[in-house]
Amino acid sequence: MTSLATIGYEGRAQHDLLTLLTDAGVQLLVDVRIRAQSRKPGFSKSTLAAGLGEVGIGYEHLRALGTPIDIRDRFRSGAVEEGRELYRAYLRGDPEAAAELERLASMIASAGDDDVAILCFEHDPRHCHRMVICEELAAAHGVTAHHLGAPSVA
Repeated sequence: MTSLATIGYEGRAQHDLLTLLTDAGVQLLVDVRIRAQSRKPGFSKSTLAAGLGEVGIGYEHLRALGTPIDIRDRFRSGAVEEGRELYRAYLRGDPEAAAELERLASMIASAGDDDVAILCFEHDPRHCHRMVICEELAAAHGVTAHHLGAPSVA
């Protein structure tokens, strides 16, 4: 069985994120934000990729796995279950998102356990679309998930 790590950068500095990733043995960070930009220093695409490169971690941005704005608004308003179901429908119904999900599954399959991590903003994966990504990968490919630096997830 293959496994995947996940991480959110909410409340973290870039060096804290890098430490969590290197301590976990992550070799590739896959950014699953629709826009790989952040007002938080160190978390926009180019600066994040540069920081990761300095510690030997690769970077990939899978834009279509990001949360569309209308669905993201559901998560932000506290309608997490509705957001999760809308995002699941998006993953299954959007050809580009479905293709990128399969591409992610291939990356995980060709790597070692926890060598690949997905990144988004939210600290708690239960309030983030990356939990749906994990559930879809588990159902289709038997991938298990480990959430770095997050509250315990059942």
